[in-house]
Amino acid sequence: MLKKRELQDCQALYELMVHPDVFPFVRQKAYSYEEFLFITKQTIEAEERGELISRTILDEWGSPIGTINLYDIADNAGFLGTWLGKPYHGKGYNQAGKDAFFAELFYELGIETIFMRVKKVNLRSTKAVQKLPYVNFANETRKSLLDQLNANGDIYNLYEVAKDLYTMHTLRAVSSAEEEHLKEA
Repeated sequence: MLKKRELQDCQALYELMVHPDVFPFVRQKAYSYEEFLFITKQTIEAEERGELISRTILDEWGSPIGTINLYDIADNAGFLGTWLGKPYHGKGYNQAGKDAFFAELFYELGIETIFMRVKKVNLRSTKAVQKLPYVNFANETRKSLLDQLNANGDIYNLYEVAKDLYTMHTLRAVSSAEEEHLKEA
């Protein structure tokens, strides 16, 4: 489902990223394939320095379909950035990618908090975030951070995923699945 970023995936990812339904919402925009290749190389190097964490999202056949990243890492927290190619919207890849990435961040890499800044005009991302049962709307609880994000205008809503809430939700989901399995047996 996820793998570390690699240069050999750039052609497929670039073609998916430039779709008009995707491109406006990508954080690291590239206006040519060569620029995308350069940005990906910089991303890989920044991860080696511990500045961010970046993964390629794969479909069930191992083809690259998007990226998921944790940017601006400080104090065991960072900002999530995700995009999927248009042909993969609405097929469950976003949720599966987030689940795999969050588990890696929280349980392998020591991250405690994931923030999501979502443009108010990005209705697709807003709906996707609101479906996640372990996400808190953080406009009031993290007001100073929201004010920094919106220094140039009222552009973003802020959401937060805390490790403890994510863990609690994950344990509940596992417990419910086990109960259902026992009922069927």
